[in-house]
Amino acid sequence: MKFVNQLVLSTLAVAILSGCAGSAAERRQAKDDFKYLEAEPRPDIVSSPEQKLEFYPDFNIPSGDYVGGIGKQVDIRPPQQVLELIPGARTEQVDGVVTLWLLTKEERDKVWQTAQDMMDARDIKRLTSTDDRIETDWIVWEEEDEEETLSSRYLIERFEENSRFGFRISLIAWKEGGEEQEVSLTNKERYNTFMTNLVMSRYDQVVRDEAAKKALELVKVIPLSMGQDRSGLPIIVARASYDVFWQRIPELLPTLGFTIDGRNQSQGTIETSFSQPNDDFWQSIDMKPLSYDSQTYTFLLGDLGNRTSINITNEAGKPVSEDMLKEMIPVLVKMMEQTSTAKDGEADEE
Repeated sequence: MKFVNQLVLSTLAVAILSGCAGSAAERRQAKDDFKYLEAEPRPDIVSSPEQKLEFYPDFNIPSGDYVGGIGKQVDIRPPQQVLELIPGARTEQVDGVVTLWLLTKEERDKVWQTAQDMMDARDIKRLTSTDDRIETDWIVWEEEDEEETLSSRYLIERFEENSRFGFRISLIAWKEGGEEQEVSLTNKERYNTFMTNLVMSRYDQVVRDEAAKKALELVKVIPLSMGQDRSGLPIIVARASYDVFWQRIPELLPTLGFTIDGRNQSQGTIETSFSQPNDDFWQSIDMKPLSYDSQTYTFLLGDLGNRTSINITNEAGKPVSEDMLKEMIPVLVKMMEQTSTAKDGEADEE
């Protein structure tokens, strides 16, 4: 499913199962036909006067007026679930409206700000906007399980109730194929959850980014030493987790003359092109120039739990010598110290 203004919901980890083949109607509807709708009522059973009938209530169908779709109107897709990405938050769904109850006012306000940032990033227009209430313009969706182009408008609110801090998303208007229709309970449940999960996913990403930034600030200078891999070959060992060191090393290499040409975190590779800095640079950091030729080098990072291994290969794919690895250690440490000092100075100015 995607939102026309660059909003791709397929990236969300929403709890949904859908068929891989067939038309949109077939993915939404039961597999068999709907001939049962044409069935005529069966006549009551007539017994002889002398026969004694016994009735069992096990299969009695309660009487009453029931409201709901039948036949093709029945949507067989599994219901959506709100992603539980905020620790301590409680989700409440009443008549399709999703309300998040947060533990603190600060946390609620952070979710509110996240929703506004998400709308700005996705160019979702606002019809009205106050400090605690936003009514969106039409948002156009295109989903493979729907036969028509869908549009919806939302009311997004933050509020306080009985000393609890709430954030609410309500689907308030609906279009199918450009024609405005009444908002059904099914669409409320489904598309309120979609929009809530957009906010929750962005909130989770912001929290992760902040945690990574704090981790980098705490580990200003990462200790480096020589070590060996399982084959006994020399490597550099950084006493920091893979995720932390992966975030740190890209800011260090360019300062040493290594231009980053490509990175792949899952494979642990950083492809670089080396150009020797001038003598003034080495004098400024009181270090000897690296004995690396002007060619391409690949930095290979490995996850060792609370440590990270670093190896370097040349353009022929062969590991550099142990001496070349050793001379890299004090230079990297020096640049970590300098970049940390520069960041501290910027923070003091702010």
